[in-house]
Amino acid sequence: MLVSWKWLSRYVDLSMPITELESRLALSGLNHESTEAVDDDFVIDLEVTSNRGDCLGHIGVAREVAVLYDKQLRTPLVDLEAAIDAKGPAASVDNQMPEVCSRYIARLIRGVKVGPSPKWLSDSLRSIGVNSINNVVDATNYVMFECGQPLHAFDHDKLSGGRIVVRPASEGEKIEAIDHHTYTLDRDMCVIADADSPVAIAGVMGGAATAVTESTMNLLIEAAMFAPLSVRRTARKLKLASASSYRFERRVDPRGVDWASRRVCELIVSSGDGIVSGLATDTNPSVPTPVQVTLTYSQIRRLLGIDIDRGEVIRILTALGCQVISDDGPGKLAVRIESPSWRHDLSREVDLIEEVARIHGYDKIPEDAPIPVVPSAKRPFDVAVEKVRGVMMAAGFCEAMTPSIVTDKTDAIASPWTDRPAMGTVTTMLEGARKLRRSIVPSLLQSRAANWAAASVEADLFEIAHIYLPGHSPQEAPAEQYSLGIVSGQDYFFIKGVVDGISQRLGLSQKLNFQSTSIAGMDDDWSAEIKLGDRVVGYQSAIDAKTQKELKLPGKVIALELSLVALLEEAKLVPTQKGVNPFPSIIRDLNLIVDESIRWSALERSVRAAVSEELEGVHYRETYRDAARDGENRKRILLSVELRKPDSTLTHAEADTLVKAILESCEKEVGAKLLG
Repeated sequence: MLVSWKWLSRYVDLSMPITELESRLALSGLNHESTEAVDDDFVIDLEVTSNRGDCLGHIGVAREVAVLYDKQLRTPLVDLEAAIDAKGPAASVDNQMPEVCSRYIARLIRGVKVGPSPKWLSDSLRSIGVNSINNVVDATNYVMFECGQPLHAFDHDKLSGGRIVVRPASEGEKIEAIDHHTYTLDRDMCVIADADSPVAIAGVMGGAATAVTESTMNLLIEAAMFAPLSVRRTARKLKLASASSYRFERRVDPRGVDWASRRVCELIVSSGDGIVSGLATDTNPSVPTPVQVTLTYSQIRRLLGIDIDRGEVIRILTALGCQVISDDGPGKLAVRIESPSWRHDLSREVDLIEEVARIHGYDKIPEDAPIPVVPSAKRPFDVAVEKVRGVMMAAGFCEAMTPSIVTDKTDAIASPWTDRPAMGTVTTMLEGARKLRRSIVPSLLQSRAANWAAASVEADLFEIAHIYLPGHSPQEAPAEQYSLGIVSGQDYFFIKGVVDGISQRLGLSQKLNFQSTSIAGMDDDWSAEIKLGDRVVGYQSAIDAKTQKELKLPGKVIALELSLVALLEEAKLVPTQKGVNPFPSIIRDLNLIVDESIRWSALERSVRAAVSEELEGVHYRETYRDAARDGENRKRILLSVELRKPDSTLTHAEADTLVKAILESCEKEVGAKLLG
């Protein structure tokens, strides 16, 4: 924001040295970038943060100076009554997009003489780098840089139908803006139109067709409020930024819209004659109810570490535009104030304390001021995510961050959790992407493919993020599930080992089991659902050849996805100390013959079902096949069982009894026979 010293002095007494003012403004939050001498004036460049749209005008900066130096703010008084023909025709406005344009004020000025601006006005604009055009356009620019409210003047005679329509643009509709470039619009954009076509891009830039020229005699003056998000999206999509869009994106003063409209009309009439025809057309005269906030004086000391005199607190807040509603609590321990309309960022008690602190001066807070600090603790979920992330990094994976909004093609790659159609977004967040992803795996597969295409890197990736599982009906909100997604070119059993590592780090109360399943887009021979007890908590598989070919991946890829929410419900994040058993164990090797279809997980369950507290552990050793001796579709699995009693030494006779129970359980459950 460029601020003219001479211009600023119209609103507040500037008796201080300019270097001192630069320093005070910087310490209060308006960072000083530079100061440049322009003719007989100084222009100060201030960095205005996004929450301080009120300082994007000279009056807003003057208000800051006034409160810092305890001076009087002089806001111009607007007297437009003498220039109004109340019986004349008023402007016609049809607002079809109140959700984007919450207020539109239009005034007609007839009989205007367009010509050069007064010297004081053109000099003011020139000092901040704005060229003088004519008295009408200069007046709209002057008021915008004065109070921060963008304005626009239309040549009323060039408006088809003599009226304004605020509406959505038609798909592919075009407009030539005042920069003489033509822009193609879409349905998500708001335009100001006449009866036939757009005459301005709402909140961004006016159109060339209705621009004010020397032949203009009748004006329609626009002062409006546009939704910041709509203006920002339109400006970015069109790659068209302007001083107006910059201010609308940071919000304007809802109560100041009418003041700015009257102020610009007064300037135009004073320099170009004319008369304001009829009363103003205002689509929404009501303004939002001011926010009321209670400030407790004791909170100032708690947050800042110092006491600030109550009178000083009231002076600062009042000077900033706050209105004291009540200050008569018990012992005057608190004050209730009403935030000014131009400070939308003052909505909490802490906001008021920040205002008091910056105006009082951060430099007045001693470095050793005691501030009570309460130690914070991480949520169990955050602890769990850190443990999972640690396992993945230790296993050599790189963490990825991919968008939650995906294209139809990406969404169709795989959806292991549900076959219901993905939820869509009304507004496109990314080009061509409108679906809320149902799985992380497709996004990671595309990232792996992109890494291979760009640098021949076979990236092993993981991501911890939300997926969105659609409800049973379109009206039902999607279920947000925090998940871990993995894609890797490593061996299938290496990834299974990573899952076991995650299970151990989370201290799961039950063992994760893998059971065969079928997943669209995946290889059925390698697809498994991961269960924790009876609950499905994830999936692991190799992608099928078709998907691999479509993504142009160089080799087989293993994909996995786990529901971290489900795992956390069974996790024990705080390790529990366990005493060392002083009694010796007995290890027995068992070579069992089973059908080819029997999986290790089923055999392990059978072993554990036979022995309770005496089973120290069961370990897989190897698999051997000999069709000549054991028969077709048969295999041998060698396993070891470690047996130990918790309170005494286990005898060999007792071990034999336990082994017998294990063999009987395995034969009953999976048809296993001990190799003779």
